Amino acid sequence: MINPSINGWIDKFFTENQSNFKAYFDYESFYQDLRNSGFIYGHPVSIILKKPIDLSGLSLDEITKIAFLNTLYATFCLKTNDTDTSVFLKSINSFYKSVQKENYTFLTKLLPTASSSSQLESIINDRIQTNQNIITKSFSHIVINAMLFVDVLGYANFINNSDFSDKYLKDFESSCMKVVSIAFKTKVNKSKYDELLVKLFENSLRYTKFQNIENLTLEEINFKRFDSIIEKLYLLDLVEMAMWSDQKLETKELELLEVLVAKLSLRKTYLEPSLLAIEHFITTYKDEIAYFNFSNPVKHFYDQTNKTVTKLITRNKKRLIKEISESKELMVLLAKSTTKELDKEEKKKVKKQLLDICKTIPSLTIFLLPGGGILLPILVKYIPQLLPSAFNENLEED
Repeated sequence: MINPSINGWIDKFFTENQSNFKAYFDYESFYQDLRNSGFIYGHPVSIILKKPIDLSGLSLDEITKIAFLNTLYATFCLKTNDTDTSVFLKSINSFYKSVQKENYTFLTKLLPTASSSSQLESIINDRIQTNQNIITKSFSHIVINAMLFVDVLGYANFINNSDFSDKYLKDFESSCMKVVSIAFKTKVNKSKYDELLVKLFENSLRYTKFQNIENLTLEEINFKRFDSIIEKLYLLDLVEMAMWSDQKLETKELELLEVLVAKLSLRKTYLEPSLLAIEHFITTYKDEIAYFNFSNPVKHFYDQTNKTVTKLITRNKKRLIKEISESKELMVLLAKSTTKELDKEEKKKVKKQLLDICKTIPSLTIFLLPGGGILLPILVKYIPQLLPSAFNENLEED
C-alpha cells in the first residue's frame, strides 16, 4: 500500500505500478477520466490506473497526493510519448523550479542531496498542504484541490516549450477566478455561503492576486488565449461546480453556461455531458464527500467559524470595547453596518482599523494569518451584537 505521509512513496508508487499505468492518445479521454475520478471536482475517489489500488485508511490529502502525481505523470506521457519516470521527475522538478523560484531555492538548500523523487514529494506536500489557519483548514482543502488542475495545465504547457513562463499560470488562474466569480454573481438563489466560497477560492490562488471584478462580464474575458480542449472543459466544469452548489440550474444560470460554451468556442454538444457528469458525481458520492453533501459543508464551515469568532470576541470583550471606543469613526461605521450595506471605502476603513486592533490583542492575531480575511465579515457582524452596551453608549454621546 502506498502511504504519501512516509518518505519514499513516489518511488514505491512507480515501482508497484510500472505496468499499471493507462496510456492516453488524446486529451479529451484523459480529461473525462479525470472528471469521473473526482480529481477535477477537488475530491478524487479513485486513481486512474488499469487496475485500482488500495486507498483504504488514507486521508483525502493522501489520496489527492497520489492522484496529483499520477495526473502529472500521465500528462508527461501524453505530451512526450515517453514513459521513463526518471525523465519525468527531472521534467516536473524543472517546471516547479521555473514557476516557484523562491520556494524551489529554499527546498534545494534544505535538501541539497535529495533525490528528484524526494524533491517532488516535498513540492507535492507543499502544494496540497491545506491552509494552516485552523479555522479555515476544515474546508479550504476542497477548493485548493479543485485548483490543482491549474498546475497540470501549466505543466502541459511547459513541456517542450522553450518560451514558457509563469505568465501562463497567472493568466489562466486569473481567468478561473473571474469566471467563478461571475458564476456566483449570476446565481438566482444566492446565500450567505456563496460569498464565503468565493473568498475560499481567492485564498486558493497560488500564482496571482485576486483583483476586484464586481462589474466584470464574460465578454470582457479573453478566452481566445486558451486553445486546448482541456483548458476549455475545465473552465466549464469550474463554473458548473459553482452553479450546482444549490442543487439546480435556473434559466439564467443555464444561459450563462451557454454563453460560456460559445465564448470558449466549444461545440454545444459538450455542455450536456459536462452537466450530466457533475450531476452523476454528486448523486453517487454526495453522502461520502463533504463538498457535495448538501447539508452543506460551507454552511458547516460558516457555523463553526461563527462559534469560534463569537468565542474570541466574548473572551476579549473588555479589551475590544476599549480599543474600538477610541475610534469614533469605527464605532459609527460598525453601527451603520447593522442597518445598511457599507460602501467600498467604508468597508476598507473598517477592515484596516479592525486589523490594527487585532494586532494589539494576541488571541485575535488569527485574523492576520493567511486566510484570516475570510473571517473579518463575521467579526464585523458580531461585534455590535456581542458588545451592544458599548455601542449604545457611544451612539448616545453622538
